[in-house]
Amino acid sequence: QVQLVESGGGLVQPGGSLRLSCAASGSIFGTNPMGWYRQAPGKQRELVANMNSGDYTNYADSVKGRFAISRDNAKNTAYLQMDSLKPEDQAAYYCYVIYMGHSYWGQGTQVTVSS
Repeated sequence: QVQLVESGGGLVQPGGSLRLSCAASGSIFGTNPMGWYRQAPGKQRELVANMNSGDYTNYADSVKGRFAISRDNAKNTAYLQMDSLKPEDQAAYYCYVIYMGHSYWGQGTQVTVSS
């Protein structure tokens, strides 16, 4: 059974950094499409960043230049490095992967940006 577990969220001051991790239960990242979404209270879930099978990356305009998505297949882990965090980045962050034609999601990790 495929499982994704996010970690690394927490409270950070504006301008600070966090690195989110998404650990998979097996070797499912590989070259499969994967990415990160976020959802703030009262708002729709929005794409933050994704990586396709060719390792091409795509970012929401609101995070370009501040966030970076990556994956380490040896560790079965994906990452979202978040720098220069803003209050509007506050949300629950979810990772996903498309594996064998199915999409799998983690349970989410909360990021709070506040002074």
